[in-house]
Amino acid sequence: MREIVLDTETTGLDPKDGHRVVEIGCIELLNHIPSGREYHCYINPERDMPTGAFEVHGLSESFLRQHPVFADVADQFIDFIGDAPLVIHNGAFDLGFLNAELERMGSSLLPPERVIDTLHIARRKFPGSPNSLDALCRRFGVDNTIRDKHGALIDSILLARVYLELIGGEQPGLDLVDQKDSGDSPEQMTGQRKSYPPRQRPLDPALTKEEYAAHLRFLEDELGPSALWKT
Repeated sequence: MREIVLDTETTGLDPKDGHRVVEIGCIELLNHIPSGREYHCYINPERDMPTGAFEVHGLSESFLRQHPVFADVADQFIDFIGDAPLVIHNGAFDLGFLNAELERMGSSLLPPERVIDTLHIARRKFPGSPNSLDALCRRFGVDNTIRDKHGALIDSILLARVYLELIGGEQPGLDLVDQKDSGDSPEQMTGQRKSYPPRQRPLDPALTKEEYAAHLRFLEDELGPSALWKT
């Protein structure tokens, strides 16, 4: 199963106010494990950089002016993510900005059904607790000392580790359920384990009567009354 962990940095909080995407970072997961493939780009927003946003990510207008506009990187970005589910922390924010950029180009939008929102998962698992990316890193012991400022690729790397913890640690999905055939959305499948009803009839014993009798003789003759479970 292929998933893409994704994060963006922007010039502000709302694309309806004219704010733009300035950085995209993506990590490819195969069966919840980073494959080593990454996608990262800086983007010229074709506008100024507000002081508040600069203090968050440190990307200046003069630095971004040297990089391509979104339309020039859109095809490469879309090719990288393919049709994989998108693992995003607060998906409505990033998806809103990406779709605003795609709409500006007249391109097809990314449907919200593709998003596995780790913020929603964390809120369900830890209601009432802080669930920012930094807070989840602290909760799960994920080293985030590389995160001096927000950065799309760094945050994607950290989110990939947090996502793994949210869905069950280092060995997620060992319920042997074929997720492709389950009919559930990726978010519904996340962190779930299939339960089975008790057997209506116990399994027949694997030991023959002769083997069971030999076992009893061994316990009596070899271990005797001093066996630990008899004391």
